[in-house]
Amino acid sequence: MSKALDIVSKALSILFYPLFIPTYGMVLFCCALPHPAMLAPMAWVWTAIAVGGTFLLTVVLPLTAIFLLRRRGKVTDLQIEKAKERTLPYLYAVTGFGFWCYLLISVLHAPLYICSVAVGATVALGVVTVINKRWKISAHLTGFGGFTGGLMSYCLGTGIMPSWGVIALCMALSLLLMYARLRLRAHTPEQVAAGWLLGIACTFIPYCIVSYVV
Repeated sequence: MSKALDIVSKALSILFYPLFIPTYGMVLFCCALPHPAMLAPMAWVWTAIAVGGTFLLTVVLPLTAIFLLRRRGKVTDLQIEKAKERTLPYLYAVTGFGFWCYLLISVLHAPLYICSVAVGATVALGVVTVINKRWKISAHLTGFGGFTGGLMSYCLGTGIMPSWGVIALCMALSLLLMYARLRLRAHTPEQVAAGWLLGIACTFIPYCIVSYVV
């Protein structure tokens, strides 16, 4: 039983690897919960560029940097479990996320709630990079907290409320991921909780502020 729990914990850590979360979110926004503007003729082109660009800039670019750093001995493993090894890979990731924001805001002119979530996710990653120098906050939970905050921003921005099942699933996955990171002894309870709250704060609060000002 113990070995099975370890396997499940590792699988969850891989499935919800922080760099994968923006792509999951973009697919959800564009396909599962499409905004009316995305249903216009030829909207599939916009969707393809948005999802493809997100995957390229937030997954391929940072992971390529991590692979190269691993080959040079700068990083021990792809999960980057050692806090002291995280700064440089995180900086590459922040750069990729910055280009992602530019793509959404200046090229695709994405809806406000998507742009604010992207900017918030980038800010969250930057904050994690800084905090990590002193304290190993959970990047996994920051990512999934950002996903949760992004869903909340979507609901507020479109007025479309997800079913209770979607909300329950999101919360259940958050708890499972917290358990997985604790099971693997990657973080303390405080670090996973702080990461989740940081993710929500950075992806939901900016939209609230911007929508109020606009």
